[in-house]
Amino acid sequence: MHRIVIVGGGAGGLALATQLGKRMGKKGLAEITLVDAARTHVWKPLLHQLAAGSYDTHAEEIEYLAQARWNGFKFRLGSLTGVDRQTKTLQLAASHDEAGREITPAQQLGYDTLVIAVGSQTNDFGTPGAAEHTIKLDSPQAAKRFNDRLINACIRAQTVPRMAGSGRLTVAIVGGGATGVELAAELHAAARVLANYGFDHIHPEKDLQIVLVEAAPRLLAQLPERLSESAMRELRKLAIEVHTNEKVVEVTADSLKMASGKVVSSSITVWAAGVKAADFLRTLGGTPEGGEALETSKLNQLVVNGNLQTTRDPSIYAFGDCAACQQPDGTWVPPRAQAAYQQAMYLARSLPDLIAGKAVSPFIFKDQGSLVSLSEYSSVGSLMGSLTKGSFFIEGQLAKFMYWGLHKQHQLALGGFKKTALITLSEMLDRTYRPRIKLH
Repeated sequence: MHRIVIVGGGAGGLALATQLGKRMGKKGLAEITLVDAARTHVWKPLLHQLAAGSYDTHAEEIEYLAQARWNGFKFRLGSLTGVDRQTKTLQLAASHDEAGREITPAQQLGYDTLVIAVGSQTNDFGTPGAAEHTIKLDSPQAAKRFNDRLINACIRAQTVPRMAGSGRLTVAIVGGGATGVELAAELHAAARVLANYGFDHIHPEKDLQIVLVEAAPRLLAQLPERLSESAMRELRKLAIEVHTNEKVVEVTADSLKMASGKVVSSSITVWAAGVKAADFLRTLGGTPEGGEALETSKLNQLVVNGNLQTTRDPSIYAFGDCAACQQPDGTWVPPRAQAAYQQAMYLARSLPDLIAGKAVSPFIFKDQGSLVSLSEYSSVGSLMGSLTKGSFFIEGQLAKFMYWGLHKQHQLALGGFKKTALITLSEMLDRTYRPRIKLH
């Protein structure tokens, strides 16, 4: 039986494993295996909410073993360390528990078709002090670390006299892209809720200072300028301090230093500027004897053709943030959740034919627009409309509904309509008896 191994259980990888499991695994047409270093999946666009504590991690997590059981694929715990392209095997590192005890030993796993969907990680561009003094919001574990530090800092802040002209607690966010903007608004909303749970001295305007730093001339630099202006307008209403055209050149335990000479104090610093693929991809598929590795870009992404096959090995595919895919018009597929989802659906349809050696039309990314959540206050976005032959701008309740709809689309891909409806009902019930914010 043909063995398809998917490495990476993010939004794209898990959706692909689920769809292939239904279409091929359950019918005995192929053996589908998903590999991930964690045992559960959390939708990455929710990380800013998990960090602020406004979304329950455990309620959102999807168990890989259960998802595999229900959808006709297998799950293996482990992180990818190497690929032997000659023998078609991958090497997985040993996994350990919190006490350092081994859970699974280092192991090998054979494949006929390999799909790599390991996503991306935050790129600090080698900025001095960034590795030691910032939290990079690119995983559920990092979001939990931030939330723990936030709650501890709030408790600590109640016992520290406030300095004149400044808040007791300052959270600095480096990066004015979607993650940074969304986190800033979410933290402001979280502070209002915290005041109702005993943190009566944490006022979002007086006692919590939120600072957003962006090196580009405007926020959301990769999105339409109207989105940027609307987001800036909303953040100003929330008294969030925004610094644009300011490049961070050094991070210390309690401050940010800019190229302009400006210094911003910080109790907690989050780095949300820039992404890159994992460093190990640069040598993936090579041999100790000097055999050629898979082709990568400057950002460590695996270079793929229109069918998402790596350029040096047609039996290895890559998609999502870890892949560099050039479109016919010369542009590159952006590292966005909607692109990974579209590529996952493309491979779910096309892999059976590609494996059989049939010709398949290349992947074409269809930009459906962008949405940015500003917590409970608002959302802004631009949607691509075929009727208008361009984009149209939305904000407020409509944009919030559309943003919510993206999450539901992800749940539909993983669980179908019935399960998504039950999850939605459960979320509504949860709001009636759970605290509005995670406090532990």
